[in-house]
Amino acid sequence: MIKCFQNINRPPVWLMRQAGRVLPRYRKLRETYSFRELMETPQLAADVTLMPVEDLGVDFAIIFSDILTVPTALGMEIEWTDFGPKFLKPLCEEKNPSKALKFSGEKFEHVYNAIDIVVENKKAPLIGFCGAPLTTLCYMIQGVSSKQNFPEAKKFFYTQSLETKKLIDIVTEISIEYALKQVEHGVEVFQIFESNAGILPTEMYKELILPSVKKIADAVRQKGIPVIFFPKGIGMGLINITSEICDIVGIDWQTDIWDARRLIDKKVKIQGNFDPHLLLASKDKIAEEIEKYRKFFDENPDWIVNLGHGVLAETPFENVKFFVDTIKSLR
Repeated sequence: MIKCFQNINRPPVWLMRQAGRVLPRYRKLRETYSFRELMETPQLAADVTLMPVEDLGVDFAIIFSDILTVPTALGMEIEWTDFGPKFLKPLCEEKNPSKALKFSGEKFEHVYNAIDIVVENKKAPLIGFCGAPLTTLCYMIQGVSSKQNFPEAKKFFYTQSLETKKLIDIVTEISIEYALKQVEHGVEVFQIFESNAGILPTEMYKELILPSVKKIADAVRQKGIPVIFFPKGIGMGLINITSEICDIVGIDWQTDIWDARRLIDKKVKIQGNFDPHLLLASKDKIAEEIEKYRKFFDENPDWIVNLGHGVLAETPFENVKFFVDTIKSLR
């Protein structure tokens, strides 16, 4: 169990995308500020970070930022649209993609400043994060998120293997610097988001990407900070997630949690994996599904409750609050 929750007799709970459109106070802020303004203004980012703790009662705060902070620090220009992020010039349009990237550490400063404000408030343990190299590169290469299978990025990986390895190394090294600075500023847990683990074959992911995930995790764990790795869509590739990779693995909603427990190294703790769509259902249905997990909790008292992906924007606030309250009533 994460140190700060060793003495509680229930599973801790937090939710991916908990600080967002499901919160009435966040929606009110969005009437005045753009997403970029909220994210890049430290006090506003800190306020949004703490909203789920204050309004939902979750056990962790996660810094309000985005995985695409790393590409912007590498000099890529991004536009935040109603249809998702869009890079003005994706790497697939560059003749020499790895040489087109120019790192500026100043682009991370607003994140560190927001962390300082949250840590000073001491309302909940704070999670820091970055995107895993594959997910980060999918956006950097393809430029948009509207094609969720990232066909241009996959083509790039297969046809430009040397350049792919150069880009992986660049993103990995910058992610390590970013992660360590977050630790230095006070995060108590660190999550590596791999939202696109399922787009590559298992063996290709294991050989091409997993060593870089381990490298980022090793750097953070050497500072005494536990690492959560969330490889959405990895499926049977969970068998490769050992205690050398991470302390805790997030399970997506498409994977049965008992199957995941059998596949994963017993030294690795489990986080997840309720279907985000469940929170659109009635409260009776939500309670019924939670009850199905009681046996898992009995046998895995170090389980961390989360969804198998982010909270859906259309989810009723009352349902999310009910979900959190019900989990917190488990004994």
